[in-house]
Amino acid sequence: MLIRHAGAEDCAAIADIFNYAVLHTAAIWSDSTVDAENRLAWFYQRGNAGYPVLVAQDGDKVVGYASFGDWRAFDGFRHTVEHSVYVHPEHHGKGIGRLLMEQLIAEARKIGKHVMVAGIESQNAASVALHHKLGFTITAQMPQVGTKFGRWLDLTFMQLQLDTRSEPDRLS
Repeated sequence: MLIRHAGAEDCAAIADIFNYAVLHTAAIWSDSTVDAENRLAWFYQRGNAGYPVLVAQDGDKVVGYASFGDWRAFDGFRHTVEHSVYVHPEHHGKGIGRLLMEQLIAEARKIGKHVMVAGIESQNAASVALHHKLGFTITAQMPQVGTKFGRWLDLTFMQLQLDTRSEPDRLS
């Protein structure tokens, strides 16, 4: 399994993985699928912000992806990112999500982020367990804040402190 930075050529595979999650899971709280052009624009947007898009490659096939972006758009949140990680359903349970997350955490540390946030549909026990194993702690439970497939969804927020800085850097 190879974890690498994505390229524009990976966006169709990323769209396929994203769309599966939209259509078949409560992991993405959207009812709309996307095309490769949409994911290409997203890819460039992440890159222009200085944020990575990683893919897991098995042979010549992209089987998962991960990225992070701003948690909130205000300057005061500049040290915090929220991540996403998705694995093709045929490759669940093989440790790919963990490999992607470990590399993503390293990338966030490398660019000086302080906290990584995860927003997880509360019934996704596998994702909650993975995040616990990686050192994330539950910081909030928000009942019935979303909906999909005709039911209310609860949101669990988890976070990982990425460094031990006692004070943030200041804007110039």
